[in-house]
Amino acid sequence: MIAEPNAAGSCRKENAVHDETVPESAVQNASCVSNGNLKTPRQKRKVREQCENIRRSSSSNRRVSQLQNGEVVEAVTLFEVVSMGKQAMQSVVDDWVEAYKQDRDVALLDLINFFIQCSGCQGMVTAEMFQSLRKKDVMRKMTETFDEETGLQYKKFMVYPWILTVTWPVDMDNEDYPLIRTGPYWKKFKTNFCEFIAVLVQQCQCSILYDSYLMDTIISLLTGLADSMVRAFRHTSTLAAMKLLTAVVSVHLNLDVNKHNAQRLYEVEKKRISGKRTNYRLDQLEKKRKEYEQKLLEIKNMMNAIFKGTFLNRYRDVIPEIRATCIEEIGSWIKTYPDTFLNDSYLKYIGWMLYDKQAEVRLKCLLGLQGIYSRKELVSRMDLFTSRFKDRIVSMPLDKDHEVAVQAMKLLMLMSQNCEDVLSTEDCETLYQFVYTTHRPLAVAAGEFLYKRLLSHEGDEEVQPKGGKFGASTDQLKRLICFVLESKLHKHVAYLIDSLWDWAGTFLKDWECMTSLLLKNREEDEEALSDAHESALIEIILATVREAAEGHPPVGRGAAKKILSAKEKKTQLEDCTKVTEHFIIVLPQLLAKYSTDAQKVANLLQIPQYYDLDVYSTGHLEKHLDALLKEVKDIVAKHCDMSVLEASSRTYYILCSEEIAIYNQVDCARTQLIDELIGQFNLLLDGFWQKEDGFCADAGEISRMHFALRRVAAFHNAHDLTKWNLYDKTVKLLVFEVEHGSLPVLETLFALRRELRRFSQICMCFLHHKEKDVREKAFMILCDWLLILSHQDSNNNEEAVGLLDYLPSKSLQEKLLLFIQEHVFMEEKDESKDLAEEEESKDESCKLDDLHKKRSLLAAYCKLIVYNVVEMTAAAEIYKYYVKTYNDFGDIIKETLSKTRQNNKIQSAKTLILCLQQLFQTHAESQDSRTGVDFSSASFTNMKELARRFSLTFGWDQVKSRESVAMIHKEGIEFAFQGATGVDGKCFPPNLSFLLIISEFSNRLLKPDKRLVYAYLQRYVAEPLPCKGEEWQPLISYRNSLLATEDEESSVLGSPGEWSPVGSSKTSSLKRKLSNGSLPETSQAEAASQAPGLQGASQLASAAGKSRKRLKSREMHWQEHLPFLCPGGLGRRYCKDEIKTEDVSEEGQDVDVDVVGADQDS
Repeated sequence: MIAEPNAAGSCRKENAVHDETVPESAVQNASCVSNGNLKTPRQKRKVREQCENIRRSSSSNRRVSQLQNGEVVEAVTLFEVVSMGKQAMQSVVDDWVEAYKQDRDVALLDLINFFIQCSGCQGMVTAEMFQSLRKKDVMRKMTETFDEETGLQYKKFMVYPWILTVTWPVDMDNEDYPLIRTGPYWKKFKTNFCEFIAVLVQQCQCSILYDSYLMDTIISLLTGLADSMVRAFRHTSTLAAMKLLTAVVSVHLNLDVNKHNAQRLYEVEKKRISGKRTNYRLDQLEKKRKEYEQKLLEIKNMMNAIFKGTFLNRYRDVIPEIRATCIEEIGSWIKTYPDTFLNDSYLKYIGWMLYDKQAEVRLKCLLGLQGIYSRKELVSRMDLFTSRFKDRIVSMPLDKDHEVAVQAMKLLMLMSQNCEDVLSTEDCETLYQFVYTTHRPLAVAAGEFLYKRLLSHEGDEEVQPKGGKFGASTDQLKRLICFVLESKLHKHVAYLIDSLWDWAGTFLKDWECMTSLLLKNREEDEEALSDAHESALIEIILATVREAAEGHPPVGRGAAKKILSAKEKKTQLEDCTKVTEHFIIVLPQLLAKYSTDAQKVANLLQIPQYYDLDVYSTGHLEKHLDALLKEVKDIVAKHCDMSVLEASSRTYYILCSEEIAIYNQVDCARTQLIDELIGQFNLLLDGFWQKEDGFCADAGEISRMHFALRRVAAFHNAHDLTKWNLYDKTVKLLVFEVEHGSLPVLETLFALRRELRRFSQICMCFLHHKEKDVREKAFMILCDWLLILSHQDSNNNEEAVGLLDYLPSKSLQEKLLLFIQEHVFMEEKDESKDLAEEEESKDESCKLDDLHKKRSLLAAYCKLIVYNVVEMTAAAEIYKYYVKTYNDFGDIIKETLSKTRQNNKIQSAKTLILCLQQLFQTHAESQDSRTGVDFSSASFTNMKELARRFSLTFGWDQVKSRESVAMIHKEGIEFAFQGATGVDGKCFPPNLSFLLIISEFSNRLLKPDKRLVYAYLQRYVAEPLPCKGEEWQPLISYRNSLLATEDEESSVLGSPGEWSPVGSSKTSSLKRKLSNGSLPETSQAEAASQAPGLQGASQLASAAGKSRKRLKSREMHWQEHLPFLCPGGLGRRYCKDEIKTEDVSEEGQDVDVDVVGADQDS
């Protein structure tokens, strides 16, 4: 037999152990013939002619050729033909059927060999006739065992009329066989395999299918293989058996139809003839009917044999793929032939597997049930199953696997449509809430359920309620509003609308209907909405406008903005134009009606940001623009709520785009409004300073000042107010607040974002303000200000050059870091016991708000680190909390680590190791100096876990991160051996246990880098002095982590306790050399004088040079990449001879350099 067409496959054309099926005629006395040790092509060809049945003439008709590696490979066996897939499957099956009719034993053995090969078996198959052995002897040989002498595994089982013996190497259990191999070739193979079985049954149904020989043999073969302990046999035979049963079910269905037709013809013919006169046609119909009945009986026996022999044993197999295959096929049987399979005897298996631990199996159950519940004629027979497993299905939208949850929701949608009252009100209310989930496919499926179950009632469009032309939409809107209010999640309306958008887009875009409801007078119209309903409807309007204009899900639902197709872009532009044309006219009316309601006005004022502003000029609608500006101006005068003021300010900002025609009109109105606000502010401020005491403490005056500052601050955030010169006046207020207190400084800070003088000193004072909100706002503004100054362009003007000189001082950096530690990472201490009880009763929304504030503070500070405003080493204090606060701040800290690594790999690595060193020193100080470091303590365990997390952040690209990881090991080794020498030169290193921490990074080193790091370690532990004891265990563990892949190196080093620190002079001189990142080249004379110190390295290099993999490199490779670990000439004496040997043996090729302790010349 020849090789598989895939060059990467396990079977190789020259040296593979081939699969063979040897019929009894070719094997005397049941002896095995193998061509694995045949040397000549003639011998192999002779055995192939015997074992692969090439003698039959039909084989030449189904030979397939394929070009592989420049050679033409001919497909001889069924396996090769099917796997190549170069010919129509029906032609392949027809050839095999013809061969079966000529010699069924030879053809069947060929088919048996096909199934064995499809299992990936690289062994041999032999057959012995059942008649030649006694029954007891046969039963004794039905075994699967391992032969210790030959190292092969055997399986004997009955395949009537033979007893098959399959022999294969033990390494077949490596879980590598065709059905689970990846790539397009093997996916196609699985499809071809299943198609072959289906076509085989289809082509045989009119002839040899009922000969009581073919199907008995195939079924017994697959049943025997499915009972194997080898996964490959079990999986392949189970798939084949399930597909075989699926094909047989189709045959049964056709026979049933034919029998029914024959019965009808028989009855018609019987009524047509008179008396007892015989009729030839009647006899023929009777014979045909009985023939169909006999075939149906045989088919039913085949179905029962496969179901009981394979399905019942394998549907609960330990391998999830096998369980999924069984459940997928039984669902197919029930849909294809419900008369036989749609009963509780078969449905129960699907119900039981709904509780499977593997998502793949649960998914197949749900997909199978969808096919059943989608057909109303089948649902009536599912009552018992529905009542038994309904609760499980209702709970499955909560499944941890997203796809399972989505398909469960779709199944519940079908059950709701086709089963009356199967879902209770409580069930539906639970399922409705999934429209708010962050996983969009599940939310969309829940949106379909909500829309069809609650919002879309039959007859809405036919029966018009009182509302006239908006009757149907009005009814739907009212139901939607009630749902929003009852769900009590009004802040998540955008998620609800996004869930419904694909199903209810038509009525959700009916803004004319929505605004007509809002404009109705509550006193005059009975259908007018209540105040709560109006608020909910305005939120719905805002969400629908945003969805139509932006065309992508809200924040938090979906990884990124989706790319719109041409059709979607066209729809988006049309919707945006429709929104603009409608709300340009209606929005001023709505603002006038709700001008006193802050919440409604704040939502309505967000609509203009989705306008197509060119419509104002093209549609000659400037008068409506004047109406809008007038209403916004009145709202600013009436309200002091920051949400309303910021929305008004943003509206002016959106409308003041210099590229559009209405800019001058809007800019004039904006300037007029700001003049009035600044004028009011100046009048109030002048009145304050004219008092005798320098400041008026009247509560009313302070309140008016407060509101004036709020309005100015809101517009300062979005507009340039430089020409109004607010700085001197606001600074005077801040200075007075620092000295006396009791001023509304929160709003004043907003107006000072762009000021440059004395601002850091002022904000530093407010970092200790008594009000927490003021402290946090001062911190945020200070961080933003420092970030702005660090990004000024010095080429613009001379003044900017002076700004670049301002960097935060050491004291300011310390204060910023201390602020983060106190306000983000430290839990707030309660001032009294009463406050403790009050904290316990704080509702969830307040806790979320506090967490959001903390995240904002931390993000602002991390920006300073990322953009080098503060020193990168400050990040070490932040990294300490990575594991402890992972759920709350892990994403921010991880992103900071990633950005700093992009800026400077080496400095980022030093920051990580600095973090670990600081934690280790804190831990060591808390330990008893007499007992040493406790490795089992919680703090030490947390350090190891933190180091492991740091290691994971480097990803899988070891080449990209090699410099960073090597620097971590270098710094860690130096820290571990600090203070290692005393007066006698033999003092134990106090930080030696730190090596256990950095050992977490060893698996991120490339093998050559491990050798370099090991060589660097040996310079600290070079002298083979006795150092046995538990205190040296960290060194042993760390050394083993570097030599984990070098078995011979580990054995050469001998006892793990023979390494000790070098003397003080050697250590200090080494550190001086490494301070510049590299070591000077060591001469051979110096190396000879230091031989005792490098004895371990010499032994290691000489022993490992025989068996390790060599790394191809050029002379300058290591010193270019890892100069801080590559002292020039270190180890050159150990590899010079090897390089010469390579030069002789591999002329014309790059030199293979042994890099254990070796470096290249500089």
